[in-house]
Amino acid sequence: MLDKTKRGWWKSAVFYQIYPKSFQDTDGDGIGDIPGIIARLDYLEKLGIDGIWLSPVYASPQADNGYDISDYRAIWTPFGTMEDMERLIAGARRRGISIIMDLVLNHTSDQHRWFREALKGRDNPYHDYYIWRDGAPDRRPNDMRATFGGPAWDWAPEVGQWYFHQFAPQQPDLNWENSKVRRELYGMIRFWVDKGVEGFRLDVIDGIAKEPDRGITSRGPMLHTYIRELSREAFREEGLVTVGEAWSADVEEAKLYSDPSGRELSMVFQFEHNFADCRPGGEKWDLAPLDLPRLKKCLEHWQRGLYGQGWNSLFWDNHDLPRIVSRWGDEGTYRVQSAKMLAAALHGMQGTPYIYQGEEIGMTNIRLPIEEYEDLETLNLYRERLEQGYPAAEVLASIHARSRDNARTPMQWSAEKNAGFTTGTPWFAVNPNYREINVQAALDDPDSVFYFYQKLIALRKQYHVFREGDFTLLDPENEEVFAYLRGTETEQLLVVCNFTGETVDWPLPEEFAGAEMLISNYGGAPRGALRPYEAVMLYRRAAE
Repeated sequence: MLDKTKRGWWKSAVFYQIYPKSFQDTDGDGIGDIPGIIARLDYLEKLGIDGIWLSPVYASPQADNGYDISDYRAIWTPFGTMEDMERLIAGARRRGISIIMDLVLNHTSDQHRWFREALKGRDNPYHDYYIWRDGAPDRRPNDMRATFGGPAWDWAPEVGQWYFHQFAPQQPDLNWENSKVRRELYGMIRFWVDKGVEGFRLDVIDGIAKEPDRGITSRGPMLHTYIRELSREAFREEGLVTVGEAWSADVEEAKLYSDPSGRELSMVFQFEHNFADCRPGGEKWDLAPLDLPRLKKCLEHWQRGLYGQGWNSLFWDNHDLPRIVSRWGDEGTYRVQSAKMLAAALHGMQGTPYIYQGEEIGMTNIRLPIEEYEDLETLNLYRERLEQGYPAAEVLASIHARSRDNARTPMQWSAEKNAGFTTGTPWFAVNPNYREINVQAALDDPDSVFYFYQKLIALRKQYHVFREGDFTLLDPENEEVFAYLRGTETEQLLVVCNFTGETVDWPLPEEFAGAEMLISNYGGAPRGALRPYEAVMLYRRAAE
């Protein structure tokens, strides 16, 4: 078991993200809950993970599925009680599993007490907790757009001013220039640390130092000053893990966040690799075939760029992204092989891996008529693109491929009704393939995706090279194979992954002839060529 009192313990850890609304319902209301997570802790312990990244469970009107917080120190009633949360923290800790809470410091809900007070008058003590601009009700301060679509400014007739919201109108941005705001947030963080929480994932942390008058919504001049203060005042314990979501981060910026000497954050989530299948210059909705050389070069850039100076996060999926098997793998004949291949490609690199719920059994995207989607971003995208003249079928194809709702379908536990997620009516559609793809089937099959992930997690703890080895990309222009070396003075690891559904010629390096096979998704070493979606990890002592 990892010693989590030591700074850097998370470099040997693997985390598992839970989206509580869709994980496990225990009271039949169709919404996942904290008791449901408690009921599945033994399953997560069996998988071998070291921590749970828990998407928001705070009190919320749910305009953005909990990322609009109305009370940071209370639990959303359908999820349970504070006592349930305390039982979860304690039960996880007994199993060697840390709770890493999702924390939204960029904005609150418009139902938060602070914002309700702010609307009472410009002289109210809470008015300056948010970002306001004077002006006429028919003329916004500027033409900035919100991430979820529409203008980034909304009129508040109560005070005769515009307020700024980087996301939905129900999510007004906090004014980090106000030291009182910062002290309130630091106190709230200490509240959760005192309850036993062992880390935080910081939602859109690169947006807290925005300058909306200049059109700056991320990486403002004060960003790292604020983060260093946040770390100093709220993240004092050596063992706390802190992960910043930073869509704007490049390698140099990530070094500032995650270099231990800077005392800012443990690591950041960066998303450059997520655009390897987008039209160049387009948005995530502008679909294109996966450009594997582009993906490989991006991953190499991050692996080499942060080596010895920062730390990588490793992920394919999360609550904002589509299912990786549907995206870069195969949903049909080779679903299991491609799910394992993608896992091997990711877990062989340096960094802390994050598994999103259902990824470990190879869950796939869902395809729904537009009327059945829930996600605010998805619905706004559909409306706006139709207004721009895009064909409805093209827009829906993009939604089927990229909607955040793909990750939010209920967890598939069994072949029973509603995939064993609930005895009631699920809050969101269950993927119809749950009868074939579910946890029970995975646990009953010794060759399942689940056990492949379990073995990868164990290997990362057993072999030093996973944590400390450098990175060398092999055959960078190859459009079918992702292969790389990891190496220390005493160990070498070769990872080879066929990203296609075809047999591909790719001879293994001679120095790895007779090397130890750590893991393979076909149960043995390649037979002169790589089979469809084949993945293998080979290990040798450097002196051998």
